[in-house]
Amino acid sequence: MTREEKYSLAAAVIEHALSKGAQQVSVAIDESRSNEVEIRDRQIDRLTESNRNSLTVRLYVDKKYSAHSTNRLKKDEVLKFTEEAIVATRFLAEDQYRTLPEPELYYKGGGKTPDIFDPKLESVDPKSKIELAMQLLDEAYGKDERIISVTSYYSDSISSNVLVTSNGFKGDSERTDISLYVTVSVKDKNGRPSDYWFESDLFFDRITKTGIGKKALERVLEKINPRKVSSGKYPMIVENRVASNLLSPVYNALQGYSIYQKQSFLAGKEGKKIASGKMHIEDDPTLPSEPGSRLFDEEGLAAVRRIIIENGILRNYYIDTYYGKKLGMKPTSGSSSNIVFKKGDKDLPGLINSLKKGILVTGFNGGNCNGSTGDFSYGIEGFYIENGKVVHPVNEMNITGNMNDLWFRLAEAGNDYIKGSSLKIPSLLIDDVDFSGI
Repeated sequence: MTREEKYSLAAAVIEHALSKGAQQVSVAIDESRSNEVEIRDRQIDRLTESNRNSLTVRLYVDKKYSAHSTNRLKKDEVLKFTEEAIVATRFLAEDQYRTLPEPELYYKGGGKTPDIFDPKLESVDPKSKIELAMQLLDEAYGKDERIISVTSYYSDSISSNVLVTSNGFKGDSERTDISLYVTVSVKDKNGRPSDYWFESDLFFDRITKTGIGKKALERVLEKINPRKVSSGKYPMIVENRVASNLLSPVYNALQGYSIYQKQSFLAGKEGKKIASGKMHIEDDPTLPSEPGSRLFDEEGLAAVRRIIIENGILRNYYIDTYYGKKLGMKPTSGSSSNIVFKKGDKDLPGLINSLKKGILVTGFNGGNCNGSTGDFSYGIEGFYIENGKVVHPVNEMNITGNMNDLWFRLAEAGNDYIKGSSLKIPSLLIDDVDFSGI
């Protein structure tokens, strides 16, 4: 369907729903095309191409709410589907907090296009994608006698969206994504360690296409014959590629639904210090050509740059319309765009060199965090550091603590953002973390 056809269908659905008794309606029409190539040990293991179309209608009927989706997009069928959905909605319980956003909060147009769509991607032929995946695999395959298996992946997607509401919002967006990934497993006397490397971008011509398999092999060979270290408190460096794992409980605690359900250890702390002054995080949808950039969110709320944590002080939560009404808070957005953690001066080697003794964490293996209290326990793997040098790999160790305490011990942020990620989180140095080993 063309963009104009999607708008026309959405308008017809809204008009029909209102005529059948709905007080408010929103319609989202999504289209996506994706390709995946997986090669294992020089044999094509998976080759898929998929096309998806869906229409989601959200209905607000007599203080009752429901959402319904269909992939049958013929007008007559969609209108009948909407009628039946309205009938079903009337059987639900009332929820006075379910409404569309206030119109003044909508994106009104005129914003600068975020440049997240690659028009050339569709013309890249399948053969080139397979050859690229094979090239990545061959950077590692057969390069060391300890290798058990090498797998490479290529994936891309082209997606577009139209959103229309009965109280005045109308907007559309389109984006592309490309990812390259290699994982390598080897054998040693303690088992079969594996590791990976990946690159991602919005544009096919810009994505890094070499060195991925080589880097994956280097990383896994560094992990051979790990040892535990004595339990105790150590400075911890969290590598940028896994730092989001440690920050995800903070993000979850900032969500309106977590606050309302009393599952947030950050509830009631707006304007208060929750971390070291080194922690400064912004949500910035205005960055050009970045994966999280957008003009509006899933509800149509205008996307604006916000400081989330300002030098350790909590400034904003993620609040959508529904939980904003339940909590008596102004909606911001229920989802993130580009998360930008203010970086420091050192790269990862510089952070390592600054430690007399510590542990570099390069992976998390299970564990959990209690959303209400912030208590956490995670399995980790990585490397033991002594006198500014990596001494040996470590695994089968745990870190424990509480999120309300952990982030006050953030000592330094690196300067090593991951290219092509909406999570602009560098490697992080945190003091006095409890490790359990031997």
